[in-house]
Amino acid sequence: MFRSILLAIACLLAGPMTAWPQEYPVKPVRVIVGFPAGGGSDLIARLVSQKLTATLGQPVVVENRPGASANIAAELVARAAPDGYTLLFGNSSLSISPAVFRKLSYDPVRDLAPISMASSYPFALAVHPSLPVRSVKELVALAKAKPDALAYASAGAGTMSHMAMELLRLRIGGARIQHLPYKGAAPASISLISGETQLAFLVMPVAAAQVKAGKLRGLAVAAPERSAAAPQMPTMREAGIAGHEAVQWNGMFAPARTPQAILDRLHREVAKAVHLPDVRQRFESEGAAPVGNTPGEFAAFYRAEAEKWADVAKRSGTKLD
Repeated sequence: MFRSILLAIACLLAGPMTAWPQEYPVKPVRVIVGFPAGGGSDLIARLVSQKLTATLGQPVVVENRPGASANIAAELVARAAPDGYTLLFGNSSLSISPAVFRKLSYDPVRDLAPISMASSYPFALAVHPSLPVRSVKELVALAKAKPDALAYASAGAGTMSHMAMELLRLRIGGARIQHLPYKGAAPASISLISGETQLAFLVMPVAAAQVKAGKLRGLAVAAPERSAAAPQMPTMREAGIAGHEAVQWNGMFAPARTPQAILDRLHREVAKAVHLPDVRQRFESEGAAPVGNTPGEFAAFYRAEAEKWADVAKRSGTKLD
């Protein structure tokens, strides 16, 4: 009898011990990036992943899965096991895709769990120096006086550089400006610098460098405050266009239903990584600001961005197959 009681106690003790979850992570972590290697989001993802490798004690490996405006990568992560071992390093395109694509096989808001925003920097409105305008007001007047005479470049249909111009067109009453979409931000920037197009919204690091070199003229920054990278540029509000903000953000996501403890651990490590002196210096040298907000804060920001660009897409009639 006594032996039976001891055996029962031993079984009770052994059960919880064998079921006790292993501390995360116990194997390598994949970070999926929806853009080619060498681009802005890829470089930031690799910088952050390098720091996470050191603090998590497991390799954090970046894997590039470009295509379909980063939706291939996002869907891969949305369908992955919610265990913290397959993560997405996404950017602003995630807040636009649900609004502009007619057929999207996943829902970013429903199927992805925000972890933390790594960095953020604004877009700037720039024009080719040959264009006879030196302010947003003069640009608007020219666009209205000569419908379809101007062409703007974007990194592709449905990208932030496209939607930022659509938002501007809505704010000024729908001036007719031709849209020339390119396959990426680099060719779009080249088209503007060469004079093939006359205006574009470019990310601040690119715009500031080209304005400083005299190859472009910067008219305004699409942010609440002026940028330290180009303090001479007024904000869109200062330039007379209220309610126009467009930022390029980068951040980490996990599949929905990932345990909160894992999300919290990853948030802590991402937040520490982006505020390390060498990482902060790298970000700021390119006109970006480190963020590192909480999962809740990032989720609220993301939902607000998704609603904002859904409204712009609807009002502008922007839809993609």
